[in-house]
Amino acid sequence: MKVFLIGLPGSGKSTLGRAVAHLLRRPFVDLDGEIVKGEGKSVHQIFGSLGEAPFRKIEKHYLEKWCARPGPFIMATGGGAPCHFNNMELINETGTSIFLDVRPEVIALRMLGMELAKRPLFAGQDATTIQGRVQKMREERLPYYAQARIVLSGERLTAQAIAEEVLALEA
Repeated sequence: MKVFLIGLPGSGKSTLGRAVAHLLRRPFVDLDGEIVKGEGKSVHQIFGSLGEAPFRKIEKHYLEKWCARPGPFIMATGGGAPCHFNNMELINETGTSIFLDVRPEVIALRMLGMELAKRPLFAGQDATTIQGRVQKMREERLPYYAQARIVLSGERLTAQAIAEEVLALEA
């Protein structure tokens, strides 16, 4: 089974995705990482040089490429990937989507604890500003995220809990 973890930046898609893939002995795919490998530039560089619309086309290309591959995997999508073109429909037709729904204030605290150079949208901002931006982003993206087959809420999501959800679906 192909499993797609979706959610806001900082919700734990990549961190939990790696751990779930390890527990289930499946390949882990970070969609942004695939874009970086394939394009030879960081996501930030692509956004900066080409803009968002061309980036979203590139992102769709890599998502389609992985959806067409045989075999199971656990994928962490980029936070905006489900919100463009028909990506959410493609994800749900290809596998199982899991929305990691984490409160904006928790994400803001996580962001402050991260190396913000990896999160250029939030660099140089304080917790209140980050929380406001994340809340706005959540409001804009929730109609797409709500299409997920499974919604897991809370800041204490574990890889074990997600792995159990996946195994239950396969039973």
